[in-house]
Amino acid sequence: MRKISIIIPALNEADHIETCLSGLQGLRNGGHEVIVVDGGSTDNTQKLAMPLVDKILQHEKGRARQMSAGAKSASGDIFLFLHADTCLPENADEHMLACIKESEYCWGYFNVQLSGTHWLFRMIERCMNLRSRMTGIATGDQAIFMTRWIYEEVGGFGEIALMEDIVMSGKLCRIIKPVCLRQKVITSSRRWERNGIVHTIFKMWRLRLAYYLGADPVSLARQYD
Repeated sequence: MRKISIIIPALNEADHIETCLSGLQGLRNGGHEVIVVDGGSTDNTQKLAMPLVDKILQHEKGRARQMSAGAKSASGDIFLFLHADTCLPENADEHMLACIKESEYCWGYFNVQLSGTHWLFRMIERCMNLRSRMTGIATGDQAIFMTRWIYEEVGGFGEIALMEDIVMSGKLCRIIKPVCLRQKVITSSRRWERNGIVHTIFKMWRLRLAYYLGADPVSLARQYD
């Protein structure tokens, strides 16, 4: 059986990490691997995660750096990069393996559902799913997965401070089109709820546009934070 390494970058995720990891225990029991890469949490993230993972790594803050460290430590031949506030659908491994078995150079992502109940969240998630299907560009909220071979072929995530998911999707698309699984991951809507739904939408559009126009990712990361 092919082994999946689930790599989770985390930073002060004590409120969400147990929910995320609890849903992965069936995958661990099935022979897959769960790795949390902590970026210097000052809360109980590491303590809460420890009994529920195969490895906890500590690394410099930065999602791309943390995921790269997790991939370097991983023993699986398939990598799944999962946000700490995102939960996988039931039998996620079976859906991934069914599409990956056809090619060593394969990658994909899931449809996304936001946790909030506001009607605007239904519109946001539909737009996210439609956009990714039309462009082949996925966001980290969609639980991007890929074979080790294609990850190494494109050189991993590198040191980019922000937009690492967009950059990775672009590099992968140049090799092969992604597989979009219709099963949905459920990701937290806290960002929109905390900062305002409309404000957050326009902020993310503005940051992406600035990146495409050549803005420095380090500067964009400061604005994002």
